[in-house]
Amino acid sequence: MPLPSSARALKKPRLDDEVRFLRSWIEKPLHMGAVMPSGKLLARTMAHYVDVDSDAPVVELGPGTGAITSALIERGVDQKRLVLVEYNPGFCALLRDRYPQAKVVQGDAYRLRDTLWNVLSAPASAVVSGLPLVTKPMLTRLRLIRDAFTALAPGAPFVQFTYAVVPPIPKSLPGVSTEASERIWMNLPPARVWVYRKD
Repeated sequence: MPLPSSARALKKPRLDDEVRFLRSWIEKPLHMGAVMPSGKLLARTMAHYVDVDSDAPVVELGPGTGAITSALIERGVDQKRLVLVEYNPGFCALLRDRYPQAKVVQGDAYRLRDTLWNVLSAPASAVVSGLPLVTKPMLTRLRLIRDAFTALAPGAPFVQFTYAVVPPIPKSLPGVSTEASERIWMNLPPARVWVYRKD
């Protein structure tokens, strides 16, 4: 039985996003955090760690087509607080169209200090990352979290998801506390959210 036209209309943006993601992944697989946009449960889990009552910026790394961005807004994060750091110019254009009040920065999140040096007006209340960390050398990952902590307010979270069974950044970093969500089996592939805070 065919879907009613209203149901087809609701499914179309998700399908379009999946096609965009797949095309970008085929062109540059190591630049993409996933083959498909994050599932709703994974995105909601990541957004859960962000303080909605703060006025401070929320930095999202690698937002892609905005699956996690939408979850942040649905949770209650004011769109004006969002600083979206995206490498892909096509995704940047899409994000500017979808989230006109957010600040979209086309730049390299793995060079976060350079990318954000004149962007933030105050320390961030969270950095939420959809980057493919496990595809990067450990020194690159450690530099990223160091730069993220420089941009963050004291005690604010660096939130990262991974499909891997091991944490994307070691749990034993000096002066850093970690926590992890349960494995999110409803995501494809299953994922876990890791949260890092500088003590």
